Amino acid sequence: MKAIVISEPNKIEIRDIPMPQVKEGEALLKIKYVGICGADVASFTGNQPFTTYPRIPGHEFSAEIVSIPENHKGLKAGDIVTCNPYFNCGDCYSCERGFVNCCTDNQTMGVQRDGAFCEYVAMPVDRIYSGKGLSAEELALIEPFSISQHAVSRAEIKETDSVLVIGAGPIGLFALLAAKQKCKRIVVADILDNRLALAKEYGADAVVNTKTQSLEEFTKEFTNGNGFDVCIEACGAPETFLGCIENAAFAANIILIGNGKRETNFVHSVILKKELNIHGSRNALKNDFINNIDLVASGKADVMKMVSGVYDINDALNAFNALANNDGTLAKLLIKIGD
Repeated sequence: MKAIVISEPNKIEIRDIPMPQVKEGEALLKIKYVGICGADVASFTGNQPFTTYPRIPGHEFSAEIVSIPENHKGLKAGDIVTCNPYFNCGDCYSCERGFVNCCTDNQTMGVQRDGAFCEYVAMPVDRIYSGKGLSAEELALIEPFSISQHAVSRAEIKETDSVLVIGAGPIGLFALLAAKQKCKRIVVADILDNRLALAKEYGADAVVNTKTQSLEEFTKEFTNGNGFDVCIEACGAPETFLGCIENAAFAANIILIGNGKRETNFVHSVILKKELNIHGSRNALKNDFINNIDLVASGKADVMKMVSGVYDINDALNAFNALANNDGTLAKLLIKIGD
């Protein structure tokens, strides 16, 4: 079968590799569409610390079931599905307490283990979720939506809350989409007008370009000087983390989704002074996937606005190069693997 392989940083090959070996309790899936995640781009550019080479990337995908053992889910051959790509050990302290999304030995497809940029994969049945009639393109967007949904769920947003999302990349936009299901006062901040325009399309009540406008002054006016009840950091930069702290209300919730590499220096007394609740967020849980499939199926969340383009498997290098050099005009790119 064909597979997209990052053989070394900045080098992609289409290789013929063996079909997957299907073990007991697993289904054979034919991949339909795969989204290119920021982690995949980091693997491509050599900036993903957890990636070893060669590596088949990809963990945002939809597939058709080719074969599957009898199961209590009612899944059968021919069903269009999506999957949970975070493999947990089941034995560590996190897994014992049910926090499987932050397993201490987590292995995400496409990063610590080979991913879905190939024609077929074998997946444990318990990681496969029914698509409930959604298109294969929509189902390829459920995983990144679930990352943001999980983060938003940590904030326990109330209807009367005001929310600030810093970062209008796909994860930030999906966080906006998730938060819109809970409250009506959401502001998105970024430095790229193209991304902010998409945030407005997704229902942001206001947007702020922090290159040209003071976020602190905007916050004072928008919140009557109180600050935001919830701040969601979706960039992973020291400046944006500090921006969340600065613009948060007293006793606010701060959620960190962005995965940064640079050190952040600040006087932590402000956290005590404001009694801020700061939460990290990693991966997603089964319910995040299932709830998002239901949400998209209900028509309340249009994830397809996120798609900036669809590439063929043989054109993967151009797709990765486009995102590696993204000027803000691109959100999510999908690669079509199979019919």
